[in-house]
Amino acid sequence: MKNLISFFIVVFFAISCSQENKKETLNQKTFPISNSEKIQILNFGTFHFGYTPDATTVEFDEHNDENKRQAHEIAIKIAEFKPTIILVECEPKLNEETANLYSKYLENPKMKFENPTEVELLAFEIGRLSGTKKIYGIDHQMAYKYNIGEHIDNSVDKIWYDSYFTDPDKFYPELNVNLEDLSLFERLKIMNNNIYLDWMIAENADMLTHAGTDGNFEGADEAAKYYQRNLRMYTEMNRLDIKPTDRVFILMGASHTAFFRDFISRSPKYEMLNTFDYLK
Repeated sequence: MKNLISFFIVVFFAISCSQENKKETLNQKTFPISNSEKIQILNFGTFHFGYTPDATTVEFDEHNDENKRQAHEIAIKIAEFKPTIILVECEPKLNEETANLYSKYLENPKMKFENPTEVELLAFEIGRLSGTKKIYGIDHQMAYKYNIGEHIDNSVDKIWYDSYFTDPDKFYPELNVNLEDLSLFERLKIMNNNIYLDWMIAENADMLTHAGTDGNFEGADEAAKYYQRNLRMYTEMNRLDIKPTDRVFILMGASHTAFFRDFISRSPKYEMLNTFDYLK
């Protein structure tokens, strides 16, 4: 009997060791790329400096000289990343127009823009200081009803839905601050904080899963459209010829930054750097 028990113990440990070896081999095969071989990404969120079709806007005078000065001070900090490629929230069909405007800016950094946005005030200056040659748009427009719960007979969780959208600040006390009272630098520090980025996904998508009529999924379906838009934007980035030696700076509205944070952090292709290493 003792011999039989000893035999099963030996077999058990042999199988366990074999499984551990297989697990180690699988891990090595699944993650063959070291961080040194990944494409480095600096994923940076902002609000839209100029006109935006977005429902939520932040008051900002893009023609004000002081605002421009602050934007250029931030550009100096971000330029330490030395991106070889800059990606912005413009549609790819405008790439030639954006590249031409960027070339003119490189020739004359004092040029005036009729309606400057974060692209002209921040991305262009970062590119100029870094010697960046390539700038591309990766936006993909898709309409969706972000306030779908207000237009249907919500039977999913109306009490929670209404409670949240009546006063979302109470669920995120760390963000209970008026951005317009802050300097541009302080605003952007808050907007790139993980708590803020989490809020962006909740506000623009996940909270919609609490809205829908009996047997239907109106809120979830609208949220899926926003996920889909960001996935398509991520696809636009992946279409580009980006090499392991490239360093990519992404400048978009913070809700897109939030989704890209999640995509990039799981990617075996990209390495997402800490934005606050440059926002000092």
